[in-house]
Amino acid sequence: LPGLHALAIAFALEVSVGKTNTVTALNNSNVLLPCTFSTCIGFQDLVFKWYFNTTELVADPAALPLQIYHGKIKTKTTEPTLIWHNPRVEFVGSTTKKENNISIVLNGVEFSDAGKYTCHVKNPKEKDAQHNATIFLTVVHKMVETDNTVTLIIVGVVGGLIGLLILFMLIKRAVLFIIKKTQDGKKECLVSSSGNDNTENGLAGSKAEQKAPPKA
Repeated sequence: LPGLHALAIAFALEVSVGKTNTVTALNNSNVLLPCTFSTCIGFQDLVFKWYFNTTELVADPAALPLQIYHGKIKTKTTEPTLIWHNPRVEFVGSTTKKENNISIVLNGVEFSDAGKYTCHVKNPKEKDAQHNATIFLTVVHKMVETDNTVTLIIVGVVGGLIGLLILFMLIKRAVLFIIKKTQDGKKECLVSSSGNDNTENGLAGSKAEQKAPPKA
């Protein structure tokens, strides 16, 4: 039924590693691997694990996936209990706060640590519902800063062109306004001058031609 289907979606367990699933770390540094989970129905005796999948060149495929952290959370009011972890892995999350954070930090990153890390969660309260999310770690010798010089030049040129166009339009409007005012002034002068000439020259209809009729 549609109602039951919507209810099942609402109660579904979800796991997330954030907006991006890629992380770049400097060799011999410490790197955060984020992970949170959510469930509308709550959880009890929830189990979470972190796995590290090495490259396809591994000699023994049975070694995949390699577990690096194993924890358990009894209820919402308790913090996770460590079951097993790799000595270089440190738990930095918390589940008693608003977000169910089960993030870890990998200390002393090496080039061999590059690869796929999977955060896996199992919730017995949801009939052993399981979900996971994956994050990819890249280890580099040196962080490369992004050169934005070309981008800044392009933005500057485009901005300058737009500014010149606006200035040109303003100047054009000012010139057209001045020309219109000048033309209107000339028209007024012509009308005024024409009226004065008609009166002074005594043309038809002027006062100069209006003479009294001779007496008998």
